[in-house]
Amino acid sequence: MFDPDATLSRRRLLKGFAGTATAVTLPSLFIGCGGDDAPSTGGGNSTSGGAQEIGTVSFGSNASDPVPKAAYEKVFAAFKTTSGGTVKVNTVDHNTFQEQINSYLQGQPDDVFTWFAGYRMQFFAERGLATDITDVWGNIGSNYSDALKQASTGLDGKQYFVPFYFYPWAIFYRKSVFEEKGYEIPTTLDELKTLGAQMKKDGLDPIAFADKDGWPAMGTFDILNLRINGYDFHMQLMKGEASWQDPKVVKVFDEWRGLLEIHQPNALGRTWQEAAQSVAKKKSGMYLLGMFVGQQFEGEAHDDLDFFNFPEIDSAVGADTLDAPIDGFMLSKDPENEEGARALLEFLASAEAQNTYLASDANNIATANDADTSSYSELQKKAVELINNASNITQFLDRDTRPDFASTVMIPSLQDFIKNPDDVAGLTKKIEDQKKTIFTS
Repeated sequence: MFDPDATLSRRRLLKGFAGTATAVTLPSLFIGCGGDDAPSTGGGNSTSGGAQEIGTVSFGSNASDPVPKAAYEKVFAAFKTTSGGTVKVNTVDHNTFQEQINSYLQGQPDDVFTWFAGYRMQFFAERGLATDITDVWGNIGSNYSDALKQASTGLDGKQYFVPFYFYPWAIFYRKSVFEEKGYEIPTTLDELKTLGAQMKKDGLDPIAFADKDGWPAMGTFDILNLRINGYDFHMQLMKGEASWQDPKVVKVFDEWRGLLEIHQPNALGRTWQEAAQSVAKKKSGMYLLGMFVGQQFEGEAHDDLDFFNFPEIDSAVGADTLDAPIDGFMLSKDPENEEGARALLEFLASAEAQNTYLASDANNIATANDADTSSYSELQKKAVELINNASNITQFLDRDTRPDFASTVMIPSLQDFIKNPDDVAGLTKKIEDQKKTIFTS
């Protein structure tokens, strides 16, 4: 029987990633959505047919930033060359896409849409808002590890997701800044605090920080909870099984409060792109974010980009668990051009599609077994190594828990904490009360 808890958990998933990554890559309403003018011209599940078979496939995209948006354009151009099919892209601001995804999927969604592995995929599949693509997996399954297949599987044992790329969260910095200042990579939290204090003396904001969009602070909560309380408790909390008033959670917020003094101030008025630019311009020393942060670094600055794993807090817990989200695609509940959409999904699972994407956005790791890793940058190779050495992988707070809980409770709660970090007891009680209502609905 399919075990839903095995979908994203533990070494089983990491071993699968290792098989993929070492052979090789890394990784994002709705006005005018839907496929009303996308012709349903039929076609098969193979991308070998012509335009008459594939037709036009509508594609809902959250890749609103310039780098990934341009990379997708090249992928879809390659799809047209390969199959003759056309992709009509509906790009929406990344945050708007996530905030309105539920109403989007219940309305007239595009044939194929960008989304994420983990509980958020399973949540919509279970509610009938996505179409089973197990037949597609019959054609692409040999190009993916078992672990990635599990990460693409719904609670009913059927597949609903095609992985495209993944990426680790870590602390990014410019090598030249560390070399010029003589900074050492911290391996403990105390060393990170000491480094932060020195950076402040040197006129830098130690840790770039932004939460205007609501989700980046989730990464800080995740890593502190993973370092303090470990993988099992973190996942229990995400599933609604542990209490937010547990002293273990209070300890996370207490530790975070102590770190805020070395974080860039006024985070709620800043986007992640603006925070990344402060590191690129050598105004901030470090930044905890996903590897996509590299999209904000160009030329020599990108070559100068490096990262280190968030340091250990408790030696009994260690530092070998991290967020490494998987991004990919799903088929909507009632696609207008279903056959063409399935053909597109098969193409997106290919090395050709993933190699084409990463050639323009080399800030992720490919998921296909046969993707070409020979052109990987040192940063990508290091990301592969970090993921392979992890004992547990998580998908990120807003992907490992219910989407309604993440958006309506955790985003405002973490922003409230950033504004007023001194009322942890009141904050955790409020979260727990809301959690009980949502998880029992």
